[in-house]
Amino acid sequence: MSRTGSALRGFVAFWWDFIVGDDWRIAGGVIVALTATTALARTSVPAWWLLPVAVAALLAISLWRAVRASLT
Repeated sequence: MSRTGSALRGFVAFWWDFIVGDDWRIAGGVIVALTATTALARTSVPAWWLLPVAVAALLAISLWRAVRASLT
């Protein structure tokens, strides 16, 4: 593999690990929340509240799963 190809592969691997990290479900939830916020912003409904609510819900889900996993 060329030097450029190796650098590109390392760059993509870094960002994949940084964004997805330990739980791909949370990363997917953030993508869904951003998409829903964008869709809501294109309507007449104020969209500022949706993303903080979604992030709080994702945090609660993540903590619940972590606590449940540590108890077993």
